[in-house]
Amino acid sequence: MTVSEEFTSLTGRFRGELLAHIYRMLGSAEEAEDLVQETYLRAWRSFDRFEGRSSVRTWLYRIATNVSLTAIERRRRRPLPSGLGAPSDDPEAPLVAGPEVPWLQPLPDALLGGEQEDPATVAVSRAGIRLAFVAALQYLSARQRAVLILRDVLGWPAAEVAELLGTTTTAVNSGLRRARAQLARALPAENELAEPAEQDRRALLERFAAAFEQADAGALAALLAEDAALEMPPLLTWFAGRQAVARFFAASPPFAEPGRLRLVPVMANGQPAFAVYQRAPGGSYHAYAVTVPTVATTGIARIVTFFNPDLFGPFGLPREYGAAAAGPAPAQERGIPPWPR
Repeated sequence: MTVSEEFTSLTGRFRGELLAHIYRMLGSAEEAEDLVQETYLRAWRSFDRFEGRSSVRTWLYRIATNVSLTAIERRRRRPLPSGLGAPSDDPEAPLVAGPEVPWLQPLPDALLGGEQEDPATVAVSRAGIRLAFVAALQYLSARQRAVLILRDVLGWPAAEVAELLGTTTTAVNSGLRRARAQLARALPAENELAEPAEQDRRALLERFAAAFEQADAGALAALLAEDAALEMPPLLTWFAGRQAVARFFAASPPFAEPGRLRLVPVMANGQPAFAVYQRAPGGSYHAYAVTVPTVATTGIARIVTFFNPDLFGPFGLPREYGAAAAGPAPAQERGIPPWPR
């Protein structure tokens, strides 16, 4: 076995969880992919000096964490619109864009590992990547993020975290307490995050997709929780409350007639989401947005819609497909796969 083959054999299986780790730190799938490459490049350059005093996994996480900390020093945090200001009280007012903001991005689950990956590794990759959690992490300092992720998401002992960060166990425990307290203020209440049973969740999401495809604002409003919120990066404007969100959708152009939108099920941040295509004048459908609904026992609690067609590539989806049919068709009739179980 050559040195290159040995390196790949020892390190390759950790790529998905390293990507997830860096994504949690930075909130950008694109940057995470770049920094995974940087992590492996640094690991390769120092592989001849790796003495096995720690596991390969710990060694790679040390490199990935330090790469992330350096990157955060050069970048602003990646928020969602709700992290930058109060919700709009007028759903019919002009929307305000924020193109200069480095927005939080969704993470396609497909990037985290395929069927050939070790199930334990995939499970680690998909832990702690919910959109609301990653958005809340952005409120923490770089080192607080690292401490909280390594301790609470990955379950590392405080002593190992202290060694990785070059600090003391006491400092790690103190930083963890502060990070938990700040995270609790940024995350929604626990009852808002509680999900219904799997069968009920799937049925609700199917009704959610049908409401969009059929341009049925009333049906959509009936699915929303009383305190539902709608965020739409790169727009600074966002809405809170069922009435405001429903009024916005009722007045939006895609709800002017049925069949203007097609929703393709995808998985993002460990939860069901949709790639949204919009019908063009010629009849074909073009990449429009990726929308991530958060389902609670009270209904759809939050909708985060990313208006960025460039996101379709990482999800493995084309930017255009199909000609318009007579009307919206069920996913099964369009050859669209259901969400993974």
